[in-house]
Amino acid sequence: MKRTSIKNTRINGEVQKELSKIISYEIKDPRISEMTSVTSVNVTPDLKECKVYISVFGDDKAKQDTIEGLKSASGYIRRQLASGINLRNTPELTFFLDESIEYAINMSKKIDDVIGEQSHEEDKGINAE
Repeated sequence: MKRTSIKNTRINGEVQKELSKIISYEIKDPRISEMTSVTSVNVTPDLKECKVYISVFGDDKAKQDTIEGLKSASGYIRRQLASGINLRNTPELTFFLDESIEYAINMSKKIDDVIGEQSHEEDKGINAE
């Protein structure tokens, strides 16, 4: 596993904050859901490419529409990023859908269901005695 330098970590954080601001307040594309957040950003050390992980609250159609809207607006977003952050190179943006939050919520529900079933069975066992 490749370690990221402190400088690269700081750049990732700044790019993430700036992209969050741009996506939330400056893009007017109706395809992009209002419940969109930037969960993670990974800028390469040479500042040429940037992977942007997006989380969208909504159904599958809203997620796909949001990703399509962001891809079509990537030139504008990149230009706004260049004016907001002073970097040697402005990275090329690639957007990915991040479903880790939904996965975590789903797993948490399953765990709660199993714990609820176990406690319900234990209550039956205590009442039977």
